[in-house]
Amino acid sequence: MSTLPERDLPPGRHRLLKEHLMTEIRQEQKAAGTPARTRTKWLRPAVAVAAVAAVAATVVVALPSSDGTSGPGTSKEAAALLGDIALAAEHQKVPAHIRDDQFVYIDSKIGYSARENDNPATLDPVHRREIWLSVDGTRSGLLEEKFHGNDHVKLEPETPGIPGNTDYRNLQRLPTDPDRMLDWLHKNSHGGKSGDQNAFVLVGDLVTESLLPPDVAAALFRAAAKIPGVVVVPDAVDAAGRRGVGVAREDGGEREELIFDAKTKEYLGERVIAVEDLPSGFKKGQITGTSAILHRTVVDKAGQRP
Repeated sequence: MSTLPERDLPPGRHRLLKEHLMTEIRQEQKAAGTPARTRTKWLRPAVAVAAVAAVAATVVVALPSSDGTSGPGTSKEAAALLGDIALAAEHQKVPAHIRDDQFVYIDSKIGYSARENDNPATLDPVHRREIWLSVDGTRSGLLEEKFHGNDHVKLEPETPGIPGNTDYRNLQRLPTDPDRMLDWLHKNSHGGKSGDQNAFVLVGDLVTESLLPPDVAAALFRAAAKIPGVVVVPDAVDAAGRRGVGVAREDGGEREELIFDAKTKEYLGERVIAVEDLPSGFKKGQITGTSAILHRTVVDKAGQRP
């Protein structure tokens, strides 16, 4: 079984990696000698859209940077779109009077990119993922993902005092100023790619599997508009087949797309596409990951559905 150093992963991926490694341990206990499937380092929860379908003729709009010159700056169009997304986020409602003993419930469609031994990485089939996360991070959560043995998996409470914790109470403490939020993103994201890409990926982690207070969400999107290299993808499709508009950034041979409803600016999901042939085995134009958020709310108990 291969492992990845936890320090190399953004906060949002620590939990996902831990779940996957725990699954591998259970599988190896059940069947000694059975080759384990391991998640590729930078491939997040992913859903195969028509298996490993090639994404052809995707148009990426990269306008000049804000100073009017060409280069790696965020495009004016992306900055404007993220401004609209931030404005919409400010008006999003979260459940009133959230208690510490409650749980954030997120229902999604995902599938991991996985690698078996030294074989090329592949996309797992589309499957449902439900997760219950402690509001204050002190209670055990729950994962229901009938795939790779992740069925009724108890999630350990978060370690207190870590700035990158993603429980709701800690997220309430995050900066609401875009510049300070950008600084927080850079300090709390790490990995094998550039610092700017790490920060952009962490934006995606936070909007995918957590509950963000409206003012924090708005600051997050305004901070994303300050990350160099962010562009607009006019037509992007999430794991549920919903079409939207994406904000994206390329690095390390992949384009990370965060997809929003074109009208409401509500977050739909993500899509990651290889922009060149990758060492993991994916070819240029292939989807290396997508997700779709179906429902997000707060419930009283882990395992309770709204």
